[in-house]
Amino acid sequence: MRRITAHLFHSLDGVVSAPNLFQFDQFDDGCAAAMGRSLASTDEVILGRVAYDEWAGYWPTNTEDGFGEFINPIRKNVASRTLSGELAWQNSHLIDGDLLEFAAALREGEGGDCTVVGISVIRQLFLAGLLDALTLTTHPVVAGEGQRLFLGDGPMTRLTLLEHVVTEKGNIIATYGPRG
Repeated sequence: MRRITAHLFHSLDGVVSAPNLFQFDQFDDGCAAAMGRSLASTDEVILGRVAYDEWAGYWPTNTEDGFGEFINPIRKNVASRTLSGELAWQNSHLIDGDLLEFAAALREGEGGDCTVVGISVIRQLFLAGLLDALTLTTHPVVAGEGQRLFLGDGPMTRLTLLEHVVTEKGNIIATYGPRG
């Protein structure tokens, strides 16, 4: 059985969208190390359509920081109700059918971790109980506006802290899993 994981950067007020607007001066070696650990066990990705559109327009030609070398060749499963046909980005495939069924079947298969990218896809998998680990890198900043992961529309869910670290610039990287 493989794990389905997600890693989000967020502000103290819970904003997870456009972290490039608030993390640029906070990203440090501790954040980079946590990302490296997360990626080391990942051999497949699920992306939402918005994340796919943003990343497919940037990463295929950017390999200078190392992440492009990771994300370009890896299998990318794209959840979308609007995209169709062949996807242009190397090794990208549309999920055929229901996202939750796809994720549950993927989880039961063999292989390394599958990392989820995209706020709405992460939210859906979390609410369905299909996320095995959710890592939140909290930057010591109040972003003020932007999308939040939790909208107050789901049931109360208690989690277990699996690991945590505080980086030299005051970021808190906490990984949570299902309780029990």
